[in-house]
Amino acid sequence: MRRTPLFMGLVYTLMGIVFTYFAIRSANHGLWNFTTILLMLVATFDFGVAIRVFTLHRRIKHIQKNKDQNKK
Repeated sequence: MRRTPLFMGLVYTLMGIVFTYFAIRSANHGLWNFTTILLMLVATFDFGVAIRVFTLHRRIKHIQKNKDQNKK
């Protein structure tokens, strides 16, 4: 089963939200501790990957649309 870039973008966005939530919860013990910073770095990575995958999805759709228009 192939996973589309749109699905993977949603998965990475949800993971980013979850890691952000965990980072906020761990900030109660202090904002600048290792756990909070690590969780925020992982969340930032997830959001960055999600943006790149959504962009890839948009490019693929644009290319497919152009191919369909050229066939007509």
